[in-house]
Amino acid sequence: MGEFLNSNEWQWRLARTVVQGVIGVLVANVDLIVGWCVVEPQMRGLVVALVMAVLSPVMAELGGGDDGGTVVIPRGGALA
Repeated sequence: MGEFLNSNEWQWRLARTVVQGVIGVLVANVDLIVGWCVVEPQMRGLVVALVMAVLSPVMAELGGGDDGGTVVIPRGGALA
């Protein structure tokens, strides 16, 4: 699980994106799956995008350790 959440290799990034997409689609189609609420067809894309936007930082926090508060900027320096 740690490698899934932490690794920056292409296969793990792809797997995280696929999992986020599947969860987003399941949440957007919860009305068809469970049958207890109604989601307008126009809103399904927005729901998927919102779920993925929330899942990304949540997965980062679950997989991230304490890095000392250092923010690393790609192709740049590090901010302390």
